[in-house]
Amino acid sequence: MLLLPLLLLVVLIPGGDNKPAFQGPTTFHLNQISSFANSTWAQNQGSGWLGDLQIHGWDSESGTAIFLKPWSKGNLSDEEVTELVETFRVYLIGFIWFIRDHVSEFQLTYPFEIQGTAGCELRAGEATVSFLRGALGGVDFMSLWNGTCVPAAEAVSHAQSFCRVYTQYQGISDIIGNLLYHTCPRFLWSVLEAGKAELQRQVKPEAWLSSGPPPGPGCLLLVCHVSGFYPKPVWVRWMRGQQEQPGAQQGDVLPNADGMWHLRVTLDVAAGEAAGLTCRVRHSSLGGQDIVLYWGNSTSLTVIFLAVILPTLILLICLTLWFWRRWSYQNIP
Repeated sequence: MLLLPLLLLVVLIPGGDNKPAFQGPTTFHLNQISSFANSTWAQNQGSGWLGDLQIHGWDSESGTAIFLKPWSKGNLSDEEVTELVETFRVYLIGFIWFIRDHVSEFQLTYPFEIQGTAGCELRAGEATVSFLRGALGGVDFMSLWNGTCVPAAEAVSHAQSFCRVYTQYQGISDIIGNLLYHTCPRFLWSVLEAGKAELQRQVKPEAWLSSGPPPGPGCLLLVCHVSGFYPKPVWVRWMRGQQEQPGAQQGDVLPNADGMWHLRVTLDVAAGEAAGLTCRVRHSSLGGQDIVLYWGNSTSLTVIFLAVILPTLILLICLTLWFWRRWSYQNIP
């Protein structure tokens, strides 16, 4: 049931073995969230994702797909996309009717929410693995394994009822199997080819150090900032020599407004132990050359001294000399 919106892809997506060179692993998957407030009100939300990049959305009010990238349609024509969007719309309406008709059989109590994700993953060697999982209120309740509906241990009663109904519709299970194991991999390759220029770009990160609010007396909070990089995977560590420092706290890798990513990694240390620490950054755009930033008696502190403290001292000395000479002239008889 979770993959019926892809029904037309069986005939819309051409076959063929022409595949672009692309570094895996990555995935294409559809997310669906269906909220049921009562027997008369329900709402669907849908989205399509290439890895952690959202490339499709769904306007639940108008029943229209939203293509978030110029290449989100893969190699489908406008006519094929129109038919596919209509299939999504009809499916989402039908899914609500289907669940309402089996609320008692599935042992569901209003209000409730059903989540589903289905798609395929590209792995090394051009191998693909397909998946489908369903959840009820955020708790897994079923998955498909080799075409068989498997109840999750966390929600056996709900899942067994669902799987029993699912197996009664052989035509639906055949369509889902075709979509999972044949159509999805071809669509994944299609989107990777259409979006290759953007997906394979490399943007070097910028990195700098700062200090945060002291965590306690005699302690320092060291902060390593890394920003403006693409793609998302990045490796950032606080080091002393070649030894990684334990206790570092890495935040989430978050998006910038321009589509790039940023990250910060912090480390609590005693004030006397900060000298000699470095922040090391590795990213695919750097060609194997890590960015290394030094803390303590290092280039970074020397630059700060020369750029800020030294000019300030010179200015203070000049002002002192000027006031002294002025005072001296005023006291000449």
